[in-house]
Formats: sequence, structure tokens, C-alpha cells
Amino acid sequence: MSSIDKDLKVLAQFIEINYSNQHKSCHKVNVVAHGNEVNLCKECNELLSYASHRREVCPLDSKPTCKNCHIHCYMPEMRDKIRKVMRYSGIHLIKRGRIDLILHYIF
Repeated sequence: MSSIDKDLKVLAQFIEINYSNQHKSCHKVNVVAHGNEVNLCKECNELLSYASHRREVCPLDSKPTCKNCHIHCYMPEMRDKIRKVMRYSGIHLIKRGRIDLILHYIF
């Protein structure tokens, strides 16, 4: 599994966690994203599609975390959305002992 595939799989999990806790009242759609079947609303699915595309076209060979990247390829609105998703999902995962997914983004 390539680093892009691993990044996108973790990203799908983060967005699904955010959806399942923040957008419960939205209409959900089953989506197959990078080997995972995830339940997302339209807004979360669009965010996942956008973020996936940005990751796939990233010109950096050893991809840094987005907050440490000098390119910043996300539009400001989408950057704010993904930042909120990462913050919420990261705290959620730490509280539930899923440090492995957090460490993926640190190293």
C-alpha cells in the first residue's frame, strides 16, 4: 500500500468520525472511499473528494503534514473545514485510545 493510499484511508476515517458525531441529522450516503465503505453526508463527501484529489496531485515526494507544508494547495474555505475535521477527530480518537491514527499524521 502506497503512502497516498494510507493517507487517504486515514483521511476517510477522520471525515467519517466527524460526520458521525457532528452531522447526525444530515442525510447519509454510503460511499466506497479508498477501500473503506463510509457513511457520509453530501458536504462530508465533497470534502473527502476535494481532499483526496489534493493529496493525489501533491507534488511533494515526502508529503509533510498540511499545516507544515509550504505550498498550501487547499482553498482557504476547504482548509478551514479540514482543519476542523482533523481537530475534532483527533481529539475523539485520543479519548478512545486510537493513538495509531494520530501517530500516522505526526510521523
